[in-house]
Amino acid sequence: MVPPAERRKPMKNTIARLAGALLALTLTVSLAQAQSKVTIAVGGGSCLCYLPTVLARQLGEYEKAGLNVELVDLKGGSDALKAVLGGSADVVSGYFDHCVNLAAKKQELQSFVVYDRYPGLVLVVAPSRTNEIKSVKDLAGKKVGVSAPGSSTDFFLKYMLKKNGLDPTSVAVIGVGLGATAVAAMQQGQIDAAVMLDPSVTVLQGSYKDLRILSDTRTQKDTLETFGGEYPGGALYSTVAWINGHEKEAQALTNAILATLAWIRSHSPEEIMAKMPEETVGKNKDLYLAALKNTIPMYSETGKMDPKGADAVLAVFSVGSPEVANAKIDVSKTFTNKFVEQAKKTTGSVK
Repeated sequence: MVPPAERRKPMKNTIARLAGALLALTLTVSLAQAQSKVTIAVGGGSCLCYLPTVLARQLGEYEKAGLNVELVDLKGGSDALKAVLGGSADVVSGYFDHCVNLAAKKQELQSFVVYDRYPGLVLVVAPSRTNEIKSVKDLAGKKVGVSAPGSSTDFFLKYMLKKNGLDPTSVAVIGVGLGATAVAAMQQGQIDAAVMLDPSVTVLQGSYKDLRILSDTRTQKDTLETFGGEYPGGALYSTVAWINGHEKEAQALTNAILATLAWIRSHSPEEIMAKMPEETVGKNKDLYLAALKNTIPMYSETGKMDPKGADAVLAVFSVGSPEVANAKIDVSKTFTNKFVEQAKKTTGSVK
């Protein structure tokens, strides 16, 4: 016969296990409740220009900063902007130039951490049109792809047309997305040229060695040649009202992006690629890796907005948009560095 004390041991063990499970569940629920929920609309998650936003999730940096972040992948920057203005997202991971453009429409948007110091935009001729289109001027009357009408790719196209003496409305603008859909549109001859970003540009170059590039802003040298100065690309931005009402969340997002940028600087392209989602990398890892190596110099080291870069964006838009030129925009109100500065005081991690 089993002594009563021995019979009670399994029951004690069961109670202990249940208590442990209940405690773990309570801690999990408490942690979830403590985390702030933030929805970020991304203007094309497959684009390497937005890699820091996606990589921050893969590294768990949002959670470390006390955030429960949902990334919503959209076709282009204009769609991401619409999501925030419409209230279905809190923050845009997109190009800073939208903040300047919308200021002309009396919409108060502000970037609070910059992760691309160059735009990375590339104006590429479709492989089947290489012999026909040899300069930007040859685009008149042609079909040119952009991620989505009203996106930064569209703004860049209009700027390049104007810069080369063409009417910005002299081409037919076609929305083709940023990833595989853009590559397919170019390969199938649905469009004559397109404004693209990596990895799509490198993918095309891998298949077409004589691919004609009319303008390239993936490096500092090319950016200076195209714009005459620095020109910031991707950033996290939102409405001024949201930022003012959610300073804790804006600071946490800034901390997460800065930690990710630091991680990028201390790891190899191969290690970075290994952290990215398989569906983002795709089947041809060699091409993705080549594109990533081309893109890494584009990522910011500080997260700060250079005021001169913001001025350059305003100058570029003023050339292509009479509305912006006549709006008397105070560009200093379209960005803030205070969250990056606070992160520097707290962690000392920002240059």
